[in-house]
Amino acid sequence: MREPTPARPKAIRKDREPPKRSQDPDGTKRDILETASREFAMNGLSGARIDEIAARTKSSKRMIYYYFGDKDGLYLRALENAYRTVREGEAKLDTDGLPPREALRRLVEFTFDHHHEHEEFIRMVMIENIHHGQYLERSDVIRGLNVTAIDNIASIYDRGVAEGVFRPGLDPLELHWQVSALCFFNVSNRATFSKIFGRDIGAPAELARLRESSVEMVLRFVAA
Repeated sequence: MREPTPARPKAIRKDREPPKRSQDPDGTKRDILETASREFAMNGLSGARIDEIAARTKSSKRMIYYYFGDKDGLYLRALENAYRTVREGEAKLDTDGLPPREALRRLVEFTFDHHHEHEEFIRMVMIENIHHGQYLERSDVIRGLNVTAIDNIASIYDRGVAEGVFRPGLDPLELHWQVSALCFFNVSNRATFSKIFGRDIGAPAELARLRESSVEMVLRFVAA
């Protein structure tokens, strides 16, 4: 009797196969996220191409899909990473040991500088607003990160009220909104504002004045 022919193993999808072992998988992921952030910031979610991201990193499409699932998954991780970066920077300010006015000044200065130095963060937030925050809504990570931002500014504000230097009755979330609005606009509308009024808002001297005026406006807004 002839022995039965053994069944052939099912084919494995190539884009889901484990990537070749990397000597630095964490470094590879960081490289992919940083490159993806620039790609999404320049071209949006629909215009970004995984091929381009793979070509600019020491990876492949197969590796990107293995680590992040699909393009939507990569976009969400890049968005989370952008928020994580700004919140980690805030955490390093160590404002607890500063007088309230100085602590708030330092927070506004950091926010202004971070937004100026990370234009891709501003662009990604703008893109996510075009999508009505639907991807951000899926992320418990981002919600958790931004809770710490409100807790931080609330702590500074409450100390200022207790010391009599800040007026009572303000909502810390509203205060965070005002700080974000001033610093965000300096990047998001810089090009159009400069062209309309014929004045380079991105010039160093202009940025220095805008930075100081942003701080002054916030401090006057909260002053007792």
